[in-house]
Amino acid sequence: MCAALEISRSIYYYEVKRAKRSKTDSLTAAVISAFEENKGNYGAKKLRRFLLQEKGIRASRRRIRRIMKENNLFSAYTVKKFKVYKDDVNRDPIANVIDRQFDDRKLHEAVVSDLTYINVAGNWNYLCILIDLFNREIVGYSIGIHKGSSLVQKAFMNSNIPLCDIQVFHTDRGSEFKNEIIDAILQGFKIRRSLSKPGCPYDNAVAETTYKTIKTEFVRGRRFDSIEQLEREFFDYVNWYNKVRLHGALGYQSPVQYRLSMSM
Repeated sequence: MCAALEISRSIYYYEVKRAKRSKTDSLTAAVISAFEENKGNYGAKKLRRFLLQEKGIRASRRRIRRIMKENNLFSAYTVKKFKVYKDDVNRDPIANVIDRQFDDRKLHEAVVSDLTYINVAGNWNYLCILIDLFNREIVGYSIGIHKGSSLVQKAFMNSNIPLCDIQVFHTDRGSEFKNEIIDAILQGFKIRRSLSKPGCPYDNAVAETTYKTIKTEFVRGRRFDSIEQLEREFFDYVNWYNKVRLHGALGYQSPVQYRLSMSM
């Protein structure tokens, strides 16, 4: 083929050799070092300029981008954004029992929930939390690679409160909350269902606000290389969130401190 195209065979073998170049070559080491030196804030474009100006290393953005991808290096500014998929909306004729009355609830009376996404080694993983409206305590959570009813079920199974004490379970109309398994849990423990109005995040404001807090305090600036790392570090965060973190809506007490003070 090379003879027919009248090109040197060495060009072909050079391309093959370059394609098989080890991931641990000197450029890879330089890219990783430059990325860490700049606190993970540089993408391929700035890394290329940094390597050229500060290290005298010349490389294309395409090659730097490939090295970053191979080594799970994601810039704080260029980390890929979550692509929203349009799910079927739960259109069951279920009323909004909570009706934005989030305060002055009894212990375990009402629990709200929602799902969010977290980047783990370049892939989206999902988090489901259960929040007690009484003291904004995270009373259950689950993490998984799939978004669905099994994640919600796992959060219930991991809950640290008696499910029979819950009177109302409130969520948005996401399809992951519409499932026979979830219905069986609610019916078995005699928990009343409550749904937000379609397309109205304010009806589930406590869950939305809690996720914003988690994204700001826990996710931002962190890099998760495995779901095991995410689970381990989120366990520590929940422990701090429930027992230590001051909450403005609770008179600047932690959820656990508020619960204990109200029981005296």
